[in-house]
Formats: sequence, C-alpha cells, structure tokens
Amino acid sequence: MMKSIFLTLLLASLAFAQVNVLTYKLSGEKSRLAKVSDSNPGSNGINTILAVGDTVWIASSRGLSKTTDDGASWTNFYGSSAFGTESVSALAYDYTTHSIWAAIAHSTDVSGESLPEGSGLLFSLNGGTTWTYVDQSIDASDDTIEVYGANKLHALPVTVKIQNITYAIAITPNVIWTANYAGGLRKHRIDSLIVSPSSAWKRVVVPPDDLDSISPTDTLDFCVSPVSGSYCSTGSLNYRVFSLAVADDTILYVGSANGINRTTETSKAATTNDMIWTKYNHQQSGASNITGNFIVAMEYNKYSTPKTLWAATWLAEDSTEEYGISYTTNGGTTWSNSLVGDKVHGFGFYGNSVIAPADGGAYRSSNFGKSWLLPGNIVDTVKKCSLKSETFYAAQFDKSNANLWLGSSWGLAMQANSSVSYGTDWTIFFSSPEVKSNNESYAFPNPFSPRINTRQTAIHYSTGGASESVTIRIFSFSMKYIRTLIQNVTQPGTSINTMWDGKDDNGSIVPNGVYFYKIEIGSRDPMFGKIMVVQ
Repeated sequence: MMKSIFLTLLLASLAFAQVNVLTYKLSGEKSRLAKVSDSNPGSNGINTILAVGDTVWIASSRGLSKTTDDGASWTNFYGSSAFGTESVSALAYDYTTHSIWAAIAHSTDVSGESLPEGSGLLFSLNGGTTWTYVDQSIDASDDTIEVYGANKLHALPVTVKIQNITYAIAITPNVIWTANYAGGLRKHRIDSLIVSPSSAWKRVVVPPDDLDSISPTDTLDFCVSPVSGSYCSTGSLNYRVFSLAVADDTILYVGSANGINRTTETSKAATTNDMIWTKYNHQQSGASNITGNFIVAMEYNKYSTPKTLWAATWLAEDSTEEYGISYTTNGGTTWSNSLVGDKVHGFGFYGNSVIAPADGGAYRSSNFGKSWLLPGNIVDTVKKCSLKSETFYAAQFDKSNANLWLGSSWGLAMQANSSVSYGTDWTIFFSSPEVKSNNESYAFPNPFSPRINTRQTAIHYSTGGASESVTIRIFSFSMKYIRTLIQNVTQPGTSINTMWDGKDDNGSIVPNGVYFYKIEIGSRDPMFGKIMVVQ
C-alpha cells in the first residue's frame, strides 16, 4: 500500500521542483545489526515480494520482513537500527555477490503538503545479519552537463531527496540500476559500491519525449530533465522513471511516464554511458502499442515459452491511453494488451503461468493473457480468518516449493503447491494477532485510502465470547461525531470485525486526517482506537 500512496502523491503533482528542505539522514554507524525473529510479518500492507530459493522477502510500509520456513517464523527489520521506521519501496537480489538490496523511503511535509522522500538503500551480504547504508542518489549543484557520445547535453541537477524516491532496483552483471522518479535512471558498479558505499552514482541518458531512439553516434540537442523550468526550457516525462526489468542478464527495460526504454548494451554500463536506446509508447504509429505510457511495474518471465516481458501500463497524459497490461515476446517489436481498464501493480510467474495483482483482484492466466482467473474467497480454515482485500499489490512464486505468495493492503496469503491453478487451501498472515481479550482492539489496514484502492478498513475487537450489544461510532480528531457503524447489535465472538468505508453519515468520504473509533460493548467502559485516512 505504501507504494500506491507514494504513486498517488506523485500523480497528484507530477511537476518536480528544487526546493530548500532539510534532507533525511539515517543516524548511527553504516553497518548495523538486524532485529530478532517474530511470529508474523511486520505489516499488513505488502507492496513487493521477492523469493530467493527458500527465502521470501516482504517489503511494506513497515520496512522489511523475511521468512525461510514458509511463514512459520519471520524476521522483521522494522524498528531495527538499520531500518528504523522507514518504508521499503523496492527490493532486488544479486546472485553474484549473494546480496539483498532494499530501497527505503518515507513521506515528509513541505509547506503543508505530504511528499515522498527517498532515504537511500540498504544492502546485506549475509542474508540480513548486518546491513550497510547507501545514501540516496543526488547531484551536486554544478553537475549540469552529461556526456553522451560526442554530445554534451545540458542536465538539471537533482540536488534534493524530496520526490527523488527509488521505486525499482535492477541488477545486471556488476551493475546496479535504480529508478528514482525525479532522479531518473541511475547506475553504479556493484563492486565499487560495496567497497565505497558513499561513492557517487551515475546519471543515465535515455531518449527525450520527442525521440523514439538515441545512439551515441547521433548529433543531439536536448536537456536531461524531468521538467521544464528556468534551467531547461523543456522537460521529459521519460526522465520520470518508475520501473525496471532485466532480460537474460544483458537487456535492460526502463519504464517511465512516457513509455518503455530498451537497451541491449548493459555490458557497457560498468565503464560508459554510451548505450543505444529504443523507446516504445502508446503514441507510436503501428497497430500494436502499449495501452498507456505510465509504466508502474515490469517483470520478465524467463520461465515461459516464449520468454515474455510484462508491463503494467497505466494512463499518463493522453486521453487515448488506457490502464491495462502490455506484453511482448519479441523484445518490443510487437505488443499485445490485456486487462484493459484495470490498474495492475506487478507480476509473478511460474512457467507459463502469470499472476497480475491489480485493483480488481489477483488475476491469473496460463495462456498469455487471453483469459484470466480470480482466486475467489481466500480463507484460512486453520486460523479461521479470511483475506478480504479486493486490491493486490504483489505476487511471487517460491520456486523451490511452488508456493504462491499474494500481498495486499489487508495482509499476506500463501498457497502451497500452486504451480498449476488456484486452489482453496490458503495460509494467511496478519501482522496483528486475533483479538481475544475484550479490552483490546485494532484497525487494519491503517492508514487506509477509501478513495483510491483500499476502500475499507476493518475494526477488530472481541466480546470475550459472550453475546453482547455493540455500538461503534467514528469521530474526527477533535472528537466531532462522524458516523455510527453499528448500534446495539448483538455480537458474540472472540475476534469480530466491523467495516468502515471512510464515509460520514451523509455518504461523503471524509478528508485526510486522524479519526477515532469508539466501541461500546454492553455496560463495559468504552474502548477507543485511532485510524488514519490517506488519499
């Protein structure tokens, strides 16, 4: 959910400005110890899942979690000296150095507006036992020229971390790439970064909006900048980068707000910036274009026949664009489209099977998007609970056991041996346990976004097993009455939930802010809890 909230903030204000703000720095030594194990993942809002052998890594608004035993136990890094209270916005694994990489971020207030801010990267060479901090990539104020071939291109220096957040990490042989929205596409040699974490990243030149390809042998005259302004008369949406994918270790795909960029020359990246790029977007002539230019996610399925690049292609600025999926089996020469109209957030693969987590559910196809299945009710019969989310953000197969993992704003679900089709047996993981005591309650997801994708939050409480009359009301931060959810309803049980859709008594969605719920059970003293609404 964290990633979706950050993307919403960016869509609400695509303009990027250099502003004078205090930038965030992690305190303490650069190498820090990890946190001990826990019984559940650290958060119910899952935005990225990464499976490496038997290890499953979970990225969320409450940092990083991992399991090595199919969820029987977890290690949570939120609150540790390495991660603090940071969210994790991207994950990647380097199989050469056996290192795990995590991008961290948070929201910060600037003149009363909440904006995303990149906090940097953390990497571990020993499975999370210790972590090393890498600062967010920024430019010096005099870094105004980018050399590409024989061209010296003017470039806007991105000198702050506000709106400079890493949404994706990709790794090719000895090179790490990051997609940083306002910071664009950046790269670094992995070996030198491990030795010197404070060394500078390299800005990467890709085509501007008005060119479909560039080569270092071209004569070029454009400004490397995500926006127009006093420094650059024109800016390019193609320099607002959101997603990355690697094909067969050598081909890099870069998703921006202006389409998909492709280079086959990543072997040059460790020593030069002079790579040939080809761009694909919705406006290009031809019968098979992508549905939209805002590329929020990409994944390459090397297990399918034929191998396929899948992209979540959202509407950007052109009214003819649409939300959907675009995929290619020939490196971008032709594209096919599917799930048109739905907002897809990512992909997971097992052989020819693809999972597309989206606002409309966790879609599954085994015929390259010609038809799709939904999982139906996701119920854990052992824990006697269900995953009620309609929106999913992440999907991944644990290749060693063919377990399918689905991440949502409500929690995490795992289905064992799900390589062929959806089944009915699920294991559900919530970051908070069932409420059994009659003086405890909590709400999740929290924060939640009623207007964007989460739609509802569940208030969990217990009557202690007895049949009791229950009333639940919502109040503003100043304790102004907002709505009565239930009144004098008999509720027996040890773990009950009552839904709130973020609306008041008049049916209007409430403004952003902190709200309180009040639970009255029989003649007992009322219980209060806090809910944050973020849209």
